[in-house]
Amino acid sequence: MLSDKVRIFSGSSNPALAQKISEHLGMPLGALKISRFKSGEVYVHYEETIRNCDVFLVQSFSHPINEHFVELLVMIDAAKRASARTINIIMPYYGYARQERKAAPREPISAKMVADVLTTVGATRVITIDLHAPAIQGFFNIPVDHMTALDLISAHLKALNIKNPVVVSPDAGRASTAEKLANYLDTSFAIMIKKRSAHNESSITHVIGDVAGQTPIIIEDMIDTGGTIINVVESLKEHGAEDVYVCATHPLFSGDAIQRLDHPSIKEVIVTDTIALPEDKPDRFKVLTVAPLLAEATKIIIDGGSISVLFKNNGV
Repeated sequence: MLSDKVRIFSGSSNPALAQKISEHLGMPLGALKISRFKSGEVYVHYEETIRNCDVFLVQSFSHPINEHFVELLVMIDAAKRASARTINIIMPYYGYARQERKAAPREPISAKMVADVLTTVGATRVITIDLHAPAIQGFFNIPVDHMTALDLISAHLKALNIKNPVVVSPDAGRASTAEKLANYLDTSFAIMIKKRSAHNESSITHVIGDVAGQTPIIIEDMIDTGGTIINVVESLKEHGAEDVYVCATHPLFSGDAIQRLDHPSIKEVIVTDTIALPEDKPDRFKVLTVAPLLAEATKIIIDGGSISVLFKNNGV
């Protein structure tokens, strides 16, 4: 039984996930009014007392990301001024994570900027899933609980009994994750080498590993436009691979990504509900819920336990 001093509220980015989390916790979502002034400015009002409460705010950085970011900041500020004891941000997808370092002169490190702003406004803890770069945890001076959906995805893949699987990393940056998944599935893995010409634009130059006659399982942390994934799929087919499975934690799916991924050479697109997806998605899309994982993490945080017990197979 959770303390009566715990409250969970949802922003407007993913209310369905927030509802599932609250159901797993056995408590209702808190009453929160979010609206906009005619000028577009965000208005937030907590319609119940949160004085001396441990407040959990569920907000993912989905499209429109800047709207949801500012909305979260106003939610945090309102909670702080209402004398909440702690303000815990359940942020399934951490936006601006792809800008975690300077790749060229005069570029921002936006992932650090977001961390600074959240902390300055009043957040006391962040709970997130599969950061684009795990080192982002170090950008915060408050606790960060970095969860992973890899156990969830692994269990689903294992249940499919895929014939001759090979785990494929679409670039060198995902190699560590691909290796973890390959170890769990007891199979080999391959790495794609790509050349990036611009944001959301890349081409495959080499395939390291044997994929001919095997069923590739592509693992990513996020899918944005889907362009890179389709390039990987087509390159794998050219190297003699069977139809593929595509896995990712965060389905950003910008523009026509869903239509692009409804590809005849893709057997299944496996993602989670860290970002809300439309109901009318193609049949080949499988959405796994992270609600039980986030609810259990919330319970552990409230009880003062160890988050590490949630990482059964792969760790972080």
